[in-house]
Amino acid sequence: MNSILTIFKKEFKSFFISPIAYVFITVYLVVTSFLFFQGFFLINQADMRGYFGLLPWVFLFLVPAITMRSWAEEKKVKTLELLLSWPVSDFQVVFGKFLAAFGFLSITILLSITIPITIAILGSPDPGPIFGGYLGALLMGAAYLAIGLWVSSFTENQIVAFILGVVVTFIFFFIGSPFVTMVAPSWLVPVMNYLGLGNHFESIERGVIDSRDIIYYVSITGFFLFLNVQSLGSRKWE
Repeated sequence: MNSILTIFKKEFKSFFISPIAYVFITVYLVVTSFLFFQGFFLINQADMRGYFGLLPWVFLFLVPAITMRSWAEEKKVKTLELLLSWPVSDFQVVFGKFLAAFGFLSITILLSITIPITIAILGSPDPGPIFGGYLGALLMGAAYLAIGLWVSSFTENQIVAFILGVVVTFIFFFIGSPFVTMVAPSWLVPVMNYLGLGNHFESIERGVIDSRDIIYYVSITGFFLFLNVQSLGSRKWE
């Protein structure tokens, strides 16, 4: 546990050493707030459905930007071998990096708390969908991060890691959309609906917190963290 905490602190501090982290947070808050309030005043409804509806698309680019340097940078500056020579397991290294990225993303998401406060001043929103939306955003963000970290472990080029992260997360998000399932074989549709990252988020953002959706996100996160551990293990064998 101490090893995970040490890696977490090291990685978490690294996000705020450069101004890039502050640029990410600022861009996220400005873009999502601007797009949300444009529609908010048009529909004249005191809820955040429009805001949470934006997040799966925003995360497609924000999360790979967070994870692209996690392993790629370690390889580029030749510190990965040093990191793996520490008396820690591959799982501890991977999980420590994941927790740091998740902590950074959580802060970014929760800084948007001014939006529900503003809505509460202007109207009487139902707190259920708002709570569910934030919970769903954190769960979905964790899954995106796990995928991005795994992708980053295959290259030392941050741009390549970013592009591959966008592509892989987009596939998992898009696979369950009606546009894809309507042309898929009928026997495959239930599987595609279950695998789609966006389908499970839609349920939670409505305020319906189903254990199946939570299990799905935890499973996806755990699966890609496992793949990340395996990719480090294979590098050691090489």
